[in-house]
Amino acid sequence: MLPSQHLLHTAVFALTVLQAFAADTFIAAVYEHSVILPDDTDKPVSPDEALALMNKNMDILEGAIKEAAQQGAHIIVTPEDGIYGWRFTRETIYPYLEDIPDPVVNWIPCTDPTRFSPAPVQERLSCMARNNSVYVVANIGDKKPCNSSDPGCPSDGRYHYNTDVVFDPEGKLVARYHKYNLFMSEKQFNFPEKSEAVTFDTPFGKFGIFTCFDILFHEPAVVLVNELQVDTVLFPTAWMNVLPFLTAVEFHSAWAMGMGVNFLAANTHNTKLSMTGSGIYAPDGARTYYYNMKTEDGHLLIAELNSHPRLSPAFLPAVSWSSYALSIKRFSLHDHDFEGLIFHDQFTFTKLINPEGNLTVCQKDLCCHLSYKMAGRQDGLYVLGAFDGLHVVEGQYYLQICTLLKCKSTDPNTCGQPVEVAQTKFEMFSLSGTFGAKYVFPEVLYSGVQLAPGEFEVLNDGRLISKTRPTKPIVTVTLFGRWYEKD
Repeated sequence: MLPSQHLLHTAVFALTVLQAFAADTFIAAVYEHSVILPDDTDKPVSPDEALALMNKNMDILEGAIKEAAQQGAHIIVTPEDGIYGWRFTRETIYPYLEDIPDPVVNWIPCTDPTRFSPAPVQERLSCMARNNSVYVVANIGDKKPCNSSDPGCPSDGRYHYNTDVVFDPEGKLVARYHKYNLFMSEKQFNFPEKSEAVTFDTPFGKFGIFTCFDILFHEPAVVLVNELQVDTVLFPTAWMNVLPFLTAVEFHSAWAMGMGVNFLAANTHNTKLSMTGSGIYAPDGARTYYYNMKTEDGHLLIAELNSHPRLSPAFLPAVSWSSYALSIKRFSLHDHDFEGLIFHDQFTFTKLINPEGNLTVCQKDLCCHLSYKMAGRQDGLYVLGAFDGLHVVEGQYYLQICTLLKCKSTDPNTCGQPVEVAQTKFEMFSLSGTFGAKYVFPEVLYSGVQLAPGEFEVLNDGRLISKTRPTKPIVTVTLFGRWYEKD
């Protein structure tokens, strides 16, 4: 770069920083990427072939980054697996990995590409950030050599990490995070010995970062928010939707509300694997989101957020999640309880027999209370459900869940099966539970996998209540509790 060009870039960057400092808000972007996948093979490709595939994906990401920057974005998040995909064994992923240094080295790969091992992916990402004066968040793979003196060293003599990187508007590497909670299919990767709590400061708040499956666990997710007090969480993900509670947009929006932070979720897009659902979420609801199972196109989202949401008048005060439910007697007793499965968990259900009423259903220490009134004719069967136990399918974590749920048909055996479409509206609902869990995430999902920002609220005593009369057609209303202490 010529000296005059360097001075110009420095001036532009300084102006960008000053403008960001002067504002209480910032513009966030996420890109849902339809990833170009490598061929499914048992033999490693050459480094040149691996880079060629990654460059195809980075061509698309670069276009999204340029467009976001042109629309004023200060930061853009791209998905997990967004550069090389996921069809790998431990051997076949190796040509796609780079050695990613600790950010303390103060490195700008774009201007000093040969300082460390060959790192063409880091160099290109750094240049994308620098050339567009925007923070760029991406997910790549880190390789670290080890030897026999390390008892945890794999037999091939190296660690592989699923890794998020962040480059600032100068192109400097400012954050590196190694995924700690690996999904069961990620056998090509190792997890670090200890969970990493990665944060970095920006002119528009304190940011933290973790990846996909990490969100369901205390470390690093809760540590970042409660102990390190980040304002905004960055979340590259490859999320496979699981109705009725773990669809990306509903759970990520609920997590942002329950934790009281901004949340930037960038998902991969692959309808064959039910991967879609990205969003920009604030503590009081979604600013913008995207869910599309019909096409294979990528999609860019941009929205404005408060830099320090805890200082916002809309910030939700602390909620005592069991306060209301423990203060009342059980609603009407009934003989309609039955058992059913949701994502392999055994729920206790009771039917909504009447168009309005009060119901209670209990399982172990959790009692769920519902007051409701339907608007017009009931569409199929609705139930009130409770689950209090250890989930043990793709991971082990303790849940307490209260849910108002539409069943797939009038057959009770279908309750808990995936449902996307409903017709029944409610004049009102109020859902609460005797939670032992301190962390509860409120979800309302309308027909067509649509969120309900601004159309419900959580009261200080733990009630999730409707605000609009009537609601749009409801698929589920849920209080999703994570009891981390019992894991």
